[in-house]
Amino acid sequence: MMKGGEYERVLRHLDEDGDGKISACELRKGIGMVGGEVAMREAEMVIEALDSDGDGLLCLEDLVEMMEGVEEEEKVKDLREAFDLYDTERCGFITPKALKRMLKKLGEFTSMDQCRAMIARFDLNGDGKLSFEEFRVMMK
Repeated sequence: MMKGGEYERVLRHLDEDGDGKISACELRKGIGMVGGEVAMREAEMVIEALDSDGDGLLCLEDLVEMMEGVEEEEKVKDLREAFDLYDTERCGFITPKALKRMLKKLGEFTSMDQCRAMIARFDLNGDGKLSFEEFRVMMK
């Protein structure tokens, strides 16, 4: 996760005209510098969605919101991949049986009762299995 000073450096780097804000054109060029590609209309849509004061530009606070949103999306993607590893039955849940199977692959030999107990600690709705949302809570 980036710190405040890092966000300020990113803003200064993208802010070609030195006005302390990022235009759609500057955002597009910045994304291009890191190997990404975004159409001008897409950059304008990002600015429009995040522009807190309606001036058509991103200020530091808007940039922070955008970057934290990207970081959160990456975390969710990584969690989804981890969840899918445990969801060996492909049912959308981690069941005690699936947990036991995955732990065995990892060299951990547990009983079904132990797996049920592990799941019960984070099973918020008491259905005996972990949904992705319950898994997210567990991983925080």
